[in-house]
This record gives sequence, C-alpha cells and structure tokens, in this order.
Amino acid sequence: MSKKRGLSLEEKREKMLQIFYESQDFFLLKELEKLGPRKGVITQSVKDVVQSLVDDDLVSKDKIGTSVYFWSLPSCAGNQLRNVYRKLESDLQSSKKRLAELVDQCDALKKGREESDEREKALAELKAIEKKHNMLKDEMCQYADNDPAAFEAMKDAIEVAHAAANRWTDNIFTLRQWCSNNFPQAKEQLENMYKEVGISDDFDYLELSAVPLS
Repeated sequence: MSKKRGLSLEEKREKMLQIFYESQDFFLLKELEKLGPRKGVITQSVKDVVQSLVDDDLVSKDKIGTSVYFWSLPSCAGNQLRNVYRKLESDLQSSKKRLAELVDQCDALKKGREESDEREKALAELKAIEKKHNMLKDEMCQYADNDPAAFEAMKDAIEVAHAAANRWTDNIFTLRQWCSNNFPQAKEQLENMYKEVGISDDFDYLELSAVPLS
C-alpha cells in the first residue's frame, strides 16, 4: 500500500483559509492548532502556514489585551485579490509603455546605420585604426623601462632612500656615542651587541653613486 502524500504549502494554506471562511470567527493560535489537523494540516505546521497567510494579507492579525487573534472573511480575501489585480494591471500598463519607449529608441538609433558601402568602409577603417592602436600600445609597453617619467621617479626614490638610510646611520652613531658616554664599563658588551646586529667596524654612511642613464 502506497504511503499517503502530505499536503503542499499551498494546499495547507487553502485548508486553513477554509477554517476562517466557514466559521467567519476570530481564533487564537492554539485554537487553530487544534482545528488544523481536522483539515489535514498537522499541528506543528499551523503556525507557519497562518503566518504566511498573514504576510500575504489573506489573514488579519491583532493583539487584544494579552491575546493575539486571527481572522479572515471571504470579503477581505476578495478585496485583497482585487487590489492585487489592480496592481498587476498597473504594472502591465507601465511595462507596455516602457516597451514602446524602448522600441522608439531602438528605431531612432537605427537611423543612419543602415547597411551601405560607405558604412562598411567606415567600419573597416575603424577596425584598422583600433588594430594599429593596440599594436602601438603593446610596443609602448616594451619600452616602459625607458620612460623618462619613470626614470625620473626612480631617481627621486633612490635619493629619498639614500637620505633615509644615512639619517638612520647618523642616529646609530649618536646612540653608540651616548652608550659609550653613559656606560663606559660595558664597552666590551656593547661592542659584542653591535656585531650581533650587523654593525661592524666598517659601518659608515652610504655614498650615492651616479644613476646610469640606461
């Protein structure tokens, strides 16, 4: 024997609406949860189904005191459907108007673009110019390293880095002098520390070599 198929969400919504329409009464959620199974809607599904009907304005919901009541009348559903119909009709007319505007724009854009020998020649010339432009752009990329602006920017960056390096060298000399003056008894330990961090006897300011032109 085949297993009975459960109700779909839309079928559950229809069943719950029947409860409202047949009684035309007001219900608490716990009352609907008791009535739902009589229509084939399990208790656990009633709350979600009713809330979906509320979200679609097919069921009204209001709090009276500490209780929340639900209700729906056939006339309310009819009004809701009429409102939906009017909105869809309005959207349809707006879409038709927009479609007509786009068709007019399309026709206007086609003017002057009719197929002709002159137009084909102009398109061919445009394609050739675009091809030449791309070739020149690729060629320029090959010589980017020799760009005067890039070369000047590199020179400026080297000068900034050189000045910064010598400024830190000057700071290191100042710090070494300060340590020697304030901790003469730790001369050997300080010398070992300098060597550990890479400050050797030949540590000195950097000289800026001339930047080659190529």
